Amino acid sequence: MSITTKPMNLTINNKPYGPIDVPEGLMMIDFLHEYVYLTGSRLGCGQGICHACVAIVDNPSGTSEEVRTCITGAHFFNGKKVRTVEGHAKVDEQGEVVELSPIQQSFLDHYSFQCGYCTPGFVNAATIFVEKLKREPIAREELEGAISTALENHICRCTGYVRYYEAVRDVVLKTPGLVKEAVK
Repeated sequence: MSITTKPMNLTINNKPYGPIDVPEGLMMIDFLHEYVYLTGSRLGCGQGICHACVAIVDNPSGTSEEVRTCITGAHFFNGKKVRTVEGHAKVDEQGEVVELSPIQQSFLDHYSFQCGYCTPGFVNAATIFVEKLKREPIAREELEGAISTALENHICRCTGYVRYYEAVRDVVLKTPGLVKEAVK
């Protein structure tokens, strides 16, 4: 018995991969873990419900979206630009982290996790949210609802939600230009 493979090319965290022969039914979470050794995305529920596994797909339009890697085949990502949680921090020439992203730092500052299993998904969702606000700032009075909407699909079994929300709010309010002040 042989496994049918197809070639795949993609960019992950600004690094090109491919062509790589990948089994046709392989899920992206398995590709990330077993082919490119990026294990930050977590396999939680395996059914696309918890969102611990999400990666970011950067669209040619300049927008980004979360894609659940546990239920999405690797070949869906062929030709796409992908970011994983490993791609957010700044690293030096040796690959050592020299600076966390604002979201990652805020999550640490607010101790926004307990076991940390869901954290990669929350980091990716919050990153997309902040990037969206850079393109389309919102009114201050809409911020709480917008944070809830941005993070609502993510499940934290340790109930760290309040701290995640506080950390995201802190980043948004400390980053100039993301929130429009009320016009008087």
